[in-house]
Amino acid sequence: MAAGAPRVFVSHLAGVPVFDPNGDQVGRLRDLVAMLRVGGRPPRLLGLVVEMLSRRRIFLPITRVTGIESGQVITTGVVNMRRFEQRPTERLVLSEFLDRRVRLVETGEEVTVLDVAIQQLPARRDWEIDKYFVRKGKGGALRRKGETLTVEWSAVSGFSLEEDGQGAESLVATFEQLRPTDVANALHHLSPKRRAEVAAALDDDRLADVLEELPEDDQVEIIGKLQEERAADVLEAMDPDDAADLLSGLPEEDKERLLTLMRPDDAADVRRLMSYEERTAGGLMTTEPIILRPDATVADALARVRQADLSPALAAQVYVCRSPDETPTGKYLGTAHFQRLLRDPPYALVSSIVDSDLVPLPPDTPLPDVTSYLAAYNLVSAPVVDESGSLLGAVTVDDVLDHLLPEDWRETDFHGEQEVARGR
Repeated sequence: MAAGAPRVFVSHLAGVPVFDPNGDQVGRLRDLVAMLRVGGRPPRLLGLVVEMLSRRRIFLPITRVTGIESGQVITTGVVNMRRFEQRPTERLVLSEFLDRRVRLVETGEEVTVLDVAIQQLPARRDWEIDKYFVRKGKGGALRRKGETLTVEWSAVSGFSLEEDGQGAESLVATFEQLRPTDVANALHHLSPKRRAEVAAALDDDRLADVLEELPEDDQVEIIGKLQEERAADVLEAMDPDDAADLLSGLPEEDKERLLTLMRPDDAADVRRLMSYEERTAGGLMTTEPIILRPDATVADALARVRQADLSPALAAQVYVCRSPDETPTGKYLGTAHFQRLLRDPPYALVSSIVDSDLVPLPPDTPLPDVTSYLAAYNLVSAPVVDESGSLLGAVTVDDVLDHLLPEDWRETDFHGEQEVARGR
């Protein structure tokens, strides 16, 4: 290996943009494909798994890559749009190498792989795995206290073995900057065993966000592999409408057991949503819109809108109701839209600027009518009110889109048409 040849640690590559020669982004790097070799030769990098802007994952041969850096990947601009399918002889470096437990050849000591370095061969476009950054020890509570060191690829053994207890901490760390939908996409492409390990390593809030973006089959698989107490905690962290949808896909006995383990208030919201027909305003709504009493000010409303965990659709308006101010509320008075909040002085009462002209949706409003309502009045969210005038929740445009798209739209995004091979 020639001195000065570029070396890159792969953890720095997760999610970096991939550009064509003109500087236009074609996608993001999601993994690296390597092939283990015999005869004492280092693993060879075959190419990259690139997620296109359409979310299709393709294989990009390493010969089509003109530059790999920590912040970007440059290609020749020629890509094959066939969907990536992993072959038996291939290994995914981020998904399968990080957190793997192997042994030092010289001492037999067990170490955990924290990172992998790849290096370009001199005067060629070929890349090989060059070094491993490892931590001594067997993992678990003692793992963080172990010594870390960088070793040659030939100094460790065990990558050809199938592991039963591979950790997920380093892989999860590569997901930290990704949106939940991108993490869900990556999780979907892992093996069921690896998917369960990563799900177990995510914290409850993060896993809840990711589950909301996964196809139903993956949701049911993951929640079914969690301990029941933790599964209940994750369901509590999900939006109530998404939790209700997930629970609806479980056997009746599992559903009831998890609802019993949830906090009573959270379980009550989910049970209420499950009591409505799925394709109605009641079945589509969230029970947690922004609700304010009539004596709240514009400043109060703007403070609530600024909450980082709110979706843009929910943050676009506040609903003014008499006490109690949790669903089902007291009498619904009207909606104050975000633009109106920005135009009025901070001390103004929200009750003085509400839009009360639009008739709210009854909970049994069918999906086509909900869609027409949002489209006719150019809304991203609409109130759902019962016969007594109490606000039950709000239907957002993203909830409606989930049901307007084909039932398998998430699966289509992840899989697309089936391909039997890819050109290289």
